[in-house]
Amino acid sequence: MSKNEKVEEEIIEEADIPEIDKDVYIAKLNDDLSEQRKKTDEYFEHLKRNMAEFDNFKKRMSKEKENLYASVTSDIIEDLLPIIDNFEQAIGTECTDTNFKDGIVMIYNQIKDSLMKQGLETIQDLGETFDPNLHQAVMHEECDQYGEKEVIEVFRKGYRLGDKVIRHSMVKVAN
Repeated sequence: MSKNEKVEEEIIEEADIPEIDKDVYIAKLNDDLSEQRKKTDEYFEHLKRNMAEFDNFKKRMSKEKENLYASVTSDIIEDLLPIIDNFEQAIGTECTDTNFKDGIVMIYNQIKDSLMKQGLETIQDLGETFDPNLHQAVMHEECDQYGEKEVIEVFRKGYRLGDKVIRHSMVKVAN
């Protein structure tokens, strides 16, 4: 006699069911058991789906958080670039007060170092081949001295943050 049959007999004996109704009672118990197994399987499948959805939600939120951080950082740095340009112009002008000029250079270096720590990189232009993904050509010059599409002058520096170009370089290109 199998384990299931023994369990069925014990249940029937405890329930004190007449002999005639035993087969009906066993069939009903088996139906109830099947129904409960179906419900259990449904709940388990529902649980697995919810766990997968929650895992996807966590990944999506993490990615959105990273994208938002990168976007905000990029926006702030983009707003600071004209200030960097003004410092570079100030450093390039003649000044008789060396202490004042040294102070301007020191502030410029501090700002630039802080931005570099955030991942800002200057796009290297001079002597490079023109790349429309990095450069904005504002002038062309016919010149045999330089290679074709070579950047020969930079009017405004370009910057990138990681793989994203924050500002394209304004350049003169040789044809």
